[in-house]
Amino acid sequence: MNSATPRHAVSGHATSTIQFRRPTIEDGSRLWQIAADSRVLDVNSSYSYVLWCRDFARTSIVAEDEGRLVGFVTGYVRQDAPDTLFVWQVAVDESQRGKGVGVSMLDRLLEGIAPQGVTRLETTVSPDNPASIAMFTSLARRRGQPITKQALFTPEHFPDSHEAEELYVVGPQENRKENGSQ
Repeated sequence: MNSATPRHAVSGHATSTIQFRRPTIEDGSRLWQIAADSRVLDVNSSYSYVLWCRDFARTSIVAEDEGRLVGFVTGYVRQDAPDTLFVWQVAVDESQRGKGVGVSMLDRLLEGIAPQGVTRLETTVSPDNPASIAMFTSLARRRGQPITKQALFTPEHFPDSHEAEELYVVGPQENRKENGSQ
């Protein structure tokens, strides 16, 4: 392992140790598979996951259990808000759900990019996804940060039958427009 790919171990379930690291291009197909297997995430093209692992590896993280990739968080620092990490997707393999892997990946990712001045996390969640809402609420509580929610995208914004997406913000609540302009 080189210094460009930090690994952090934490105890997972009683019989496993989860390792966290940056994704590599070789991880892209597994990210796609985990997203597809989740049956709740919007599954992007396989190309997008491979590209994400190349272009946004520093703002994303994967979890491994005994060498097998079992979860990921994809994110990017918002160009118009360089203190803000936007989390695109969080996915955990069914074998690891309910063990805190998702929130642990978020914690590790935020710790890793804090030196870049990132103090806030944004994500969108559809109202019918209580597991994601609970995970981000837990993250805010663990970090001693406020969490807010507001409408962002309505079904009318999408060309298909996509549900509304509400914006969740974890961290300092500054007076700024959330549509990307400041």
